[in-house]
This record gives sequence, C-alpha cells and structure tokens, in this order.
Amino acid sequence: MRTVVIAGGTRGIGRALAARLEDSWNVVALGSADADLSSVKETRALIERLPRRIDALVLSAGRFSPRRIVTAEGFEQTFAIGVLARHLLAEGLRPALERAPRPVILNLCGVGGIRAGRIHWDDPQLTRGYSLLAATMQGARANDLLGAGFAARHPSTSVRYVLYNPLFVDSGMHRYLGRPMRWVIGVLAALFGASPATAAAPLAGLLADPPDAPLTALRRGTPVPSPGSDDAARLYRLLEDLT
Repeated sequence: MRTVVIAGGTRGIGRALAARLEDSWNVVALGSADADLSSVKETRALIERLPRRIDALVLSAGRFSPRRIVTAEGFEQTFAIGVLARHLLAEGLRPALERAPRPVILNLCGVGGIRAGRIHWDDPQLTRGYSLLAATMQGARANDLLGAGFAARHPSTSVRYVLYNPLFVDSGMHRYLGRPMRWVIGVLAALFGASPATAAAPLAGLLADPPDAPLTALRRGTPVPSPGSDDAARLYRLLEDLT
C-alpha cells in the first residue's frame, strides 16, 4: 500500500483528500497536534518521525491572521508555516520519496492565479506594513518558486513536483477575517466556492498517476506556465540563510 503524507491533513482540502484516500493509501494526515509547523526545530523533528518510504507528499498547511504574529523562533507565522515549513518538508523528505517507484510532491498554492503576489526580499517577515493580503500573496508567490527551485536544484531526482491552484474553495479561510469581510467572503464561498471534497477529487488522481515532467503547474487542472527559476534560486538562498 502506498503512503501519503498530508501536511494540513486535518482541515479543509487536506482533510477531504485524506478521507478520499484512506481506503487505498496509508494516510499520514498531519495537524497541529502532530507538530508545530511554525517551528523549524519541530518541523525537522517531525521529518525524522515520518515513514522511511513515502510515495506522495501533499503541502497544504497554512495559517492566516489579520494581525502579525511572531513565532518563538522569531518568524512571521504565515511565512513560517506556509513557506518555510513546506520548504523543509520537501527537502527533508526527498530521500524518503526517492525510495518510492513514482514519488510526487503536490503543493497547493496560487500558481497561475492572481499576480499580485510578490516576495518582499528586503523584508520577508513583513515587519513593515504587514497585512493579511500581503502575507497571503507573498506565500502564494513563494510556493510557486519552491516548486521551480526544487526541480532546478534536483535535476536527477525521480520526484515529480506539482504546483496546483484549486481556485475558490469553501475551505473556511474566511474565519480568519474580521467582520464584515468574514461574513461576505463566507457567503460567497458557500454560494460559488467548490467544496473541499470536490476540490480533492482531481488531487487524488494526480497522486495516483503523477505527471512525467519534473515540474508541472496546474490551475484547477489546466496547465499554466511554470514559474522561472531565477527568483527560485534567490528564495532558496533566503530560506537557507533563515534556517
């Protein structure tokens, strides 16, 4: 039986995907009770506890806040969980993935979506001018670059990397917003957003039959151009300096 590790597997799309796979995969669904992914130390310790062979890694963990929260290690929380932890998990679990016959990393991100996202290179922790939108958009762009960076850094790896933007999903993110936006976005999500179960269906197919290309970028199943590798290398250097 194949093994899938889902970071963020206890809520939203991650939880729906875990439920969809539980009959045919060995599912390791990670939540806050398993490790504090805002901590580099705990994330690295978690990596050591995970199975020695992994067929698929799903990166969907994230946390959002209208106010800036700093972790005990000095990182802005959104960046720590949504970017830094995803980077550590992909790199740290690569040996376990390479022991599987057709390994894949599936990163749920913003590829091919709103282009407002940018990396604040001079202030990635957003010590100046923090907002929920700025933190979320930076995270979306950073995850695009994580995929490009992984493929460029490991050209001979057997691990396929898939960037996937599910677009509008009623995943409960609106609960992090203040009123009245929490109510407005909640109503729109209920009316027009895909349910987590619906969004999880194509993801299960990608895990069962990964693409052949080292890096694939999809927006709700439609191929979109992959992000360039120049900024990806810069992001990798930044993350390595931070850790």
